[in-house]
Amino acid sequence: MQGFKKKICRGGLAAAMSLAFASMASAQTGSAPLERSVLPIPDPARPVYTEIDARKVTPPPRAQVQPPAGAPNVVIVLIDDLGFGATSTFGGPIPAAALEREAEDGLRYNNFHTTALSSPTRAALKSGRNHHQVNMGFITELATSMPGNTGQIPNETAPLAEMLRLNGYATAAFGKWHETAVWEASEAGPFDRWPTRQGFDKFYGFIGGETNQWAPYLYDGVAQVELPNDPNYHFMTDMTEKARAWIKYQKALTPDKPSFVYFAPGAAHAPHHVPKAWIDKWKGKFDMGWDKLREETLARQIAMGVVLQGTKLAPKPAAIKDWDALSADEKRLFTHQAEVFAAFVEFSDHEVGRMLQAFDEVGQADNTLVFYIAGDNGTSGEGGQNGLFNEYTYFNGVQEKVEDMLKLIDKWGGPETYPHMAAGWSVAFNAPFGWMKQVPSDFGGTRNGMVVSWPKGIKDKGQLRTQFSHVIDIAPTVLQAAGLPEPVMVNGVKQIPMAGKSLLATFDDPHAKGRSTQYFEIAGNRAIYHDGWFARTIHKAPWEAKPRRSLEDNSAWELYDTRKDFSLADDVAKQHPKKLAELQTLFLAEASKYHALPMDDRFFERLEPAAVGRPDLLGERTSLTLAEGMTGMMEGVFINVKNRSKTITAEIEMPEGAANGTLIAQGGRFGGWSLYVKDGVPAYDYNFLGLQHSTISGASKLPAGKSTLQFVFNYDGGGLGKGGQGTLLVNGQKVAEGRIERTQPGLFSADETADVGIDLGTPVVEAIGAEHKSKFTGHIPKLTVEVK
Repeated sequence: MQGFKKKICRGGLAAAMSLAFASMASAQTGSAPLERSVLPIPDPARPVYTEIDARKVTPPPRAQVQPPAGAPNVVIVLIDDLGFGATSTFGGPIPAAALEREAEDGLRYNNFHTTALSSPTRAALKSGRNHHQVNMGFITELATSMPGNTGQIPNETAPLAEMLRLNGYATAAFGKWHETAVWEASEAGPFDRWPTRQGFDKFYGFIGGETNQWAPYLYDGVAQVELPNDPNYHFMTDMTEKARAWIKYQKALTPDKPSFVYFAPGAAHAPHHVPKAWIDKWKGKFDMGWDKLREETLARQIAMGVVLQGTKLAPKPAAIKDWDALSADEKRLFTHQAEVFAAFVEFSDHEVGRMLQAFDEVGQADNTLVFYIAGDNGTSGEGGQNGLFNEYTYFNGVQEKVEDMLKLIDKWGGPETYPHMAAGWSVAFNAPFGWMKQVPSDFGGTRNGMVVSWPKGIKDKGQLRTQFSHVIDIAPTVLQAAGLPEPVMVNGVKQIPMAGKSLLATFDDPHAKGRSTQYFEIAGNRAIYHDGWFARTIHKAPWEAKPRRSLEDNSAWELYDTRKDFSLADDVAKQHPKKLAELQTLFLAEASKYHALPMDDRFFERLEPAAVGRPDLLGERTSLTLAEGMTGMMEGVFINVKNRSKTITAEIEMPEGAANGTLIAQGGRFGGWSLYVKDGVPAYDYNFLGLQHSTISGASKLPAGKSTLQFVFNYDGGGLGKGGQGTLLVNGQKVAEGRIERTQPGLFSADETADVGIDLGTPVVEAIGAEHKSKFTGHIPKLTVEVK
């Protein structure tokens, strides 16, 4: 193999490909091992025969790519929004039985890091490259036109799944994806960056960043999934059953073919949705509050040895109140928020355990390499000071009040809620660190507990590993464990070398050298790790509307010696100014090398594609013509009706008698709008964040046969989220009008869609319902949405 690499360097890719072809041909006769550095591995040269009778000819060996002998099954479990101090495996308060089992049979890594945010971590994990190298500088929904931030994974950074698939693995992904550019997330494609074009034979899950666990919008491959009519349905259980079935199917038909499973629950990202029986188990267990919980967690961590002796709690942000300063109502509400979150984590871990059990049940657990990563970033503080009954209030700049949420406390976590918890809990579940998700300049945003187990490959069971490591190290570790080289070309495209470093040596050697340098950057929050030193600046908190200073301002950098200071509690910048200056220079070099420059600290401005140069599927079009059956249009591919006037024109065919159902709807129970017919009477409803419904309804039934129904909304203007006047017309005649006082300026939903002839997911209008109940009983040959 080393000889092959030398030939690549001396002769270039053409020589590499020539050698790969020759190696493939010789492999069929058993004279040489398969050369795997150029993928796909080409078929051998096709023989030319002169013999007429096939019975007189011995056919050549069948050309079939198989993994190296003994290559393990590989499972990557990636939990969402879960911090270092949450699970019992790393000293936290939440029992995680499956994570504990894997830790007892494998290794715990207490110095493992993510990027501090969803899409960046996921793309880095699957590629082995830094997140800016794969154009994931932020979440896909807020991509820009700048290289490093476009949200489009380049062909030069082929994902691990594709490398394994082309080497003979069966591959499947279940759960959250969040790596497809938003303007590509429709049935119009392109599908290049959908899971089944990113190396996975099978995908079952949701494409965006979060989903309603009770009523998710799902894909099986690229086909929409029809949800079962089951009042007890929950996506976490559904995805587990689908994964278990796939694993057993593969091992029944092709038991010798190794499998790669990427299992990425939506938990514990908001909305925190969990069956009530799991919530009830947690009643009263967080009454001590977040400050005391941090102290208790740190004490456990020190006793377990997962943090350094003498570790102190890092200061929490000034915006987070002391628990003792809260009112009785605040404590009651916030305590229950934590109970629901903990139940969500425990329930999800239980389902992870059931998925992993499938490998036991088919007799292949011993040769299954499991990476169980407890969080794609730290616990989220996006719930703000009070938490949220409806997370979309956050994305629309609306502050929810404690007294209003308390009235709904008994529903928390159920189908009528879309909840998040107060930010104080994020710091508690990230203990002993001080910050949280979105803050890569603190280990509370990036330090995530990881467990690796492989009964056949790890002998030092139940032990701790302390090497500084990063999510980009997983892909090269898998390749090395499987006996595969990192390819130099995939699908005809020369590859950017992986930035990750294999952790395989740490499986046997607790003193193996870890990563020496790693930069961190998300929206101006930035840091650099180098040989035990960590320099950082907090540029903006998740709940702050604007950055604290300009990107050029380096006055607030801090410096920590992580060899002595596990939690980043003691800033030593004043004692070591030269070291700080050295690391600031190193950060700029690494940031430039990996395309993190220029930095972009905008947030809400990024919601508007034109403002940041993000492609918009509809471009400058001001109208969209639709028809019955067009469903599942995510917000990023539908015409933008926010903060402007609109006209909806529906050409409909009414049956004899009273028709019912949705003509068109966007969003759902937690914010959206709908044009519909109830008992034959037309109406329009604007649902402002589930807080206020504005309904404009006709008085008479529509006649049987063809009609043209029109709704005109004249926006007041004068800023974002303003109201306007709505008018309903039938065949050109006004039948109703009324005011809509408030509209949502930022976002309707991350997973609810725009649908014609039905309202998928949750209902905009409860009386009309959702899914099959909302299906229009007439016909809609044509429907047009126009905006001004």
